[in-house]
Amino acid sequence: MKRTPYLVLVTLLLIAARLGAPQAQPSAKVVFALNWFAVGDHAAYWVALERGYYRTKGLEVELQNSKGSGDSIAKVDTGRADIGLADAVVIIPRIAQGAKIKVVGAVFDNTPLNIWTRKDTGIARPKDLEGKTLAAPPGDAQRQLFPAFAKLNGIDEARVQWVNIEPAAKFVALAEKRADAVPDYTTGQPFWEKAVGAQNLVRMPWSQFGFDTYSMSIFASEKTISERPKVLRDFVAASYQGWRDVMESPKAALEIFKKRVPDIDLALIEPNMMLGLELMKTDRYAKNGVGWIERAKMCRTTELINRYMPDMPRQVGCDEVFTNEFLTKVEPPKR
Repeated sequence: MKRTPYLVLVTLLLIAARLGAPQAQPSAKVVFALNWFAVGDHAAYWVALERGYYRTKGLEVELQNSKGSGDSIAKVDTGRADIGLADAVVIIPRIAQGAKIKVVGAVFDNTPLNIWTRKDTGIARPKDLEGKTLAAPPGDAQRQLFPAFAKLNGIDEARVQWVNIEPAAKFVALAEKRADAVPDYTTGQPFWEKAVGAQNLVRMPWSQFGFDTYSMSIFASEKTISERPKVLRDFVAASYQGWRDVMESPKAALEIFKKRVPDIDLALIEPNMMLGLELMKTDRYAKNGVGWIERAKMCRTTELINRYMPDMPRQVGCDEVFTNEFLTKVEPPKR
């Protein structure tokens, strides 16, 4: 039977529509290695998940806990994760040792590096750590950085004893006097006050003792950078949009965090998160966007590690460490 011109036209239009229709693209899977178990430092990534910022960009993101920066770096460098969260001052010596990684955005623009102790230990300055016991997991950022902090402040490392513990045992170690001091971010203050008591808690911020560096950062493997640049750029943009939301409405962010991670204690997580936000309220971020890295500060950070970290196999160049190439400007809320 001969088709009419009308039927032929309709058939051709249907075929053209089918061929021209956009086909659903499979999501790009991204494994993101956190540096720790879920704390306020990580709220933004759960917000980005809940509000669909990753999904909108075609990303299927899995968040994985780690046992410190050394652990998250190992995961990314060996391909078990695509992108990670770690302290920049741990990333630098790993690059010197051959790790194929690079910082692609800062988180805390000011450093939270710190050592917690009790008043009864008599520790008030770095030199007082001699003859004392410190506790931390082997992969802990500050344990790995302690040789540089010690050298900078004239501490005889041979007179400092280290005890290996799991991440969650930090608070117990200090509270039960299994250790005299424990390295941990200043943002952990609510947890430490609960464990040790606010009246007996003493902190030693490293920034007050010559160690003012870049710290918590998003980093990626060389493979992710070279083979998946769009995925990386989209992930970073969605993550910093999450951070912007946290800054704009901390209460809403906490509700999402509790929904996504029911085991967290909001009485501790809320002040913990707010302390982290204080480290991000800087002129650098206000001007350049959340996560932007100032080259001069990163170069000072790199030089400090090159100079004071023992057993560096080679000197690391500042531009080996970071790039702003994958940042999309995400302005923080107006103060």
